[in-house]
Amino acid sequence: MSAQVAAAPPAPRAGAAPRRRRRHRLLIPLGLAALLLTTTLVTHAIDQPDPTDRGFLSPVATGDDGGSRLAEALRGRGVTVQRETDTLPALLAARGEPATLFVPAPALLHPDTVGALRSLPSATRLVLVDPPRRVLDAIPLGIEPADRRWAAQAVEPDARGLPCPMPELRELGPVAVGLQRYAVSPGASAPQFCFDGGLARLLRIPESVVVVGASDPFRNDRIDEWDNRAFATALLGGTGRVVWLDLDGPAPPPTFGSGSSGSPAWSPTPGGSTEYDGPGGGRPGGRPGGEGDGDAGRGDPGRGSDDDGDDSSAGGSDPPNPLWSAFPGWFWALLVQLAVAALLAALWRARRLGPPTPEPLPVTVRSAETVLGRARLYEKAGARDVAARTLRTAALDRLLPRLNLPPTAPTAEVAAAVAARTGDGPGRAEELLYGGAPDTDQDLLELARALDRLTRTVAPHPADGPPPTAAPHPHRPEGDAR
Repeated sequence: MSAQVAAAPPAPRAGAAPRRRRRHRLLIPLGLAALLLTTTLVTHAIDQPDPTDRGFLSPVATGDDGGSRLAEALRGRGVTVQRETDTLPALLAARGEPATLFVPAPALLHPDTVGALRSLPSATRLVLVDPPRRVLDAIPLGIEPADRRWAAQAVEPDARGLPCPMPELRELGPVAVGLQRYAVSPGASAPQFCFDGGLARLLRIPESVVVVGASDPFRNDRIDEWDNRAFATALLGGTGRVVWLDLDGPAPPPTFGSGSSGSPAWSPTPGGSTEYDGPGGGRPGGRPGGEGDGDAGRGDPGRGSDDDGDDSSAGGSDPPNPLWSAFPGWFWALLVQLAVAALLAALWRARRLGPPTPEPLPVTVRSAETVLGRARLYEKAGARDVAARTLRTAALDRLLPRLNLPPTAPTAEVAAAVAARTGDGPGRAEELLYGGAPDTDQDLLELARALDRLTRTVAPHPADGPPPTAAPHPHRPEGDAR
């Protein structure tokens, strides 16, 4: 038996288990919040494609982010799909007969060639998918990015209460274009909007520029959702020919030739656009160039390469972005989720929202220490009126039961009863028990001493011994029993 008692393990400490439980209450909610944030960010990163990835909306790419299924749907409707991997040949191919120039990744365009999109003929429809602000400002289109959602939303063509101004899209159902919405730029002519601002068409040139705020309707993995297929084919196949600009990465700067040997040459103009110096010396839109247009693209011997570089840098400068456009959408969503997690953690740490529950004190505090601490707080705050009121209330609590008076007794009655016990006048007793606030700390001290003498005389505590014998009143006979 003694060996068994000696081999028994020591009893655990009383505070170990509660401390371990408190640690679990803190770590488990934080771990769940971190898991939720990580899962959300990873899912969003997988779901949202990157326009700079190779094969993004390419007519020959069969992956989830490719556009091969859209190209097949267009060919099935008899639309010619012409794939171009360079910006300048795509601009040339869009000239002449009516065509649709489809730019699925405008962010990959070089700044020196963005201005050339303004010189497309009126018979060419330009379709831009979620273009950045620099492209919108360089063309310009008279629109600017408004609010951006976390993921694309399916919206109706007439989501703003007005019918869609594009007849080929008016009868469609919901389409997943509600990712980036657009608004009219200050001082610009009002463009036409469809799908709650997710699609905008510039009215300056009929059928000129269409901006779509999401890539979902054109992608292989989303084309069969909602009315995405009908939307994409109707938007791109209206002219019967699609010039598909398929860029594998950021486009290199254009090469400006001399125009010799009958080869076309491109030259930047001071306005940031691009002039085409081919047969006839016209622009890509087929408009005849003015006097001196041909010389502008044939390389003036007096001009060096530094001038061309200055013009290129001027055309590619980005305007300063506001704060909301300087950070991606997932950054703001992450801040919101962190704020929600912090709020949940604060509510969890509060434990209860009801009234406080009385609990036994862990230690016993002597009354003298409580009185001293409270007095020091009153002294630090200069609250002589509160301190005097507290002293008078405590004195009345002891006096009224001894005088057989209720707590609601009138002031004059209490003063008369106290004066009968002490031998002082009623006015003195009323001033002492119901007077004003003391002006100085010394007055407060005198009040405390006077109230202490009064309570010891009228209502002595059993531990204080018998009350002191009052001196005979000079105007009262000694035999008077009052």
